[in-house]
Amino acid sequence: MTRRIILDLAVTLDGFIEGKNGEVDWCIMDAELGFNDFLNQIDTILYGRKSYDLWGQFTPEMEHTDADKEFWELVHSKKKYVFSRTQKGTDDKAIFINDRILEEVTKLKNKPGKDIWLYGGASLITTFINSGLVDEFRLSVHPVVLGEGKPLFVDIKQRVNLKLVHTRAFSSGVVQLIYHLDGNE
Repeated sequence: MTRRIILDLAVTLDGFIEGKNGEVDWCIMDAELGFNDFLNQIDTILYGRKSYDLWGQFTPEMEHTDADKEFWELVHSKKKYVFSRTQKGTDDKAIFINDRILEEVTKLKNKPGKDIWLYGGASLITTFINSGLVDEFRLSVHPVVLGEGKPLFVDIKQRVNLKLVHTRAFSSGVVQLIYHLDGNE
C-alpha cells in the first residue's frame, strides 16, 4: 500500500491560512485537537522553501510551554523534503527537490513508511493539488473571519471532487473536516 499525502492545515472560516501580514495568531493550538497523534501518523514533512525557512528549523524559546517543546521535538524528528527552484543540495536537516516533482513525490509515496504531511506553503499546495498528489485534506476550520489574507486555494486548475470521511467539533470552536479524493478510500 502506498503512503498517503495529507494536507493538514488550519484555515479561517473565510478561507485564509494566514492574515495579510502572514500572521497566524488566530490559530488555536489546543491539546484537544490531538495534533501529536497526527504527528505520530506521519514520518515525513514536505515544505516549500519559504515555509521551511520560517518553520522548518523553528526552535521554541524558554518561555514556550512543555507541550510546545514536545510538539516541535516531534516535528523535527521527521524526515523533511523542501521544494525549491533555487536552493539545491541537502543538509543534515532536509533534502531539497528542485524539479520533476511528480516523479520525486511518486517515488517517495512508494517507499515504505508512514503517511506524509504536506505542510505548505500556498504555491506548493497548489502544485500538489493540480498534480493530483493530495490524498487527504484535513482542514481545521477556526472560528474567526479575517476579511483578508492568504487564501487556502489559489490557481486550482480543475475541479477536485472530495468525499467527507470524518468531522469533529472541539470545545474551542474549531471544526475539523477530513476529506478524501472522491474514489480514494
